[in-house]
This record gives sequence, C-alpha cells and structure tokens, in this order.
Amino acid sequence: MPKSTFKYTNNEVTVVWKPDTCIHSRICWTQLREVFDPAKKPWVNMEAASTEAIIAQVRKCPSGALSYYLTAEGEQAIQKDIKSEAASIMNIEIKKNGPILITTDCIITHGDGSQETKQGTTALCRCGQSANKPYCDGTHRKVGFETER
Repeated sequence: MPKSTFKYTNNEVTVVWKPDTCIHSRICWTQLREVFDPAKKPWVNMEAASTEAIIAQVRKCPSGALSYYLTAEGEQAIQKDIKSEAASIMNIEIKKNGPILITTDCIITHGDGSQETKQGTTALCRCGQSANKPYCDGTHRKVGFETER
C-alpha cells in the first residue's frame, strides 16, 4: 500500500507532508499555528508566514514527516543540496524516555543498503517498538519506555 504524500506551496517553497511518518510531536502547530493548524482543512496555510519562517519550522520536525524544497529548484534539489552541504559536525540529542534526535541533515543507510536522505530533524527509535523502524513513531509513550537519562 503506497504511503500518502501531500504538497503545499506558496510558489517559493513547497512543504511535503508524509502523514504515515508523523509521530504527532505537535511541534509544527504549537510553534507556528498560523501555518500549521490541524483544526483547519487544509491544515497547512502557506500564505500565513514568510518562506523563511516556514522553512525554519519544517526543519524542526522530529520525524521527517514534514520536509521542503525550494519550488524554483524542484524536488531533486533536496538530494543535491544535502549531499553537497553535509554538516561537518553531527548534532545528536538523546531524549529522556524518547527517541534519538539527529538535528542536522543526514543520510540514513538501511540494512538492505538502500539510502534515504533526511532533512532537518530525524527521530530514530530507541525503544525498539516502532512500527516505522528505524524511525520513531511515538510508540515509546504507549509502552512506557523509560531511561535513566
């Protein structure tokens, strides 16, 4: 069954939403409600904030359910830009009782050798119970996953 993907644009930037990847951290709509409002249909209003504000907020998405590309450059520019501007320092945060957050763009290499480029923040499962491994799907909350730090 193909995963759903939705695209929203303001003709400068296109936001891509993959709801099957979303862990419902609520960061998008609690920090930029004028753009991301789950009570409205469509829930993304690309005209409600500047392109820069939208990009900054999308980059905070811990699951990668939200991503973006500059509309004029097209979707393929994402892959090129991330590979050519690889971070010299990787930022990784271990969340207490939660996932491992990679807070820089990265390339995930899966067990079968396939690669996936992730932009912004990526949440990796730490509890082992995610249905979307290696990514966190929020199951750690349901199973009571706890760590000492």
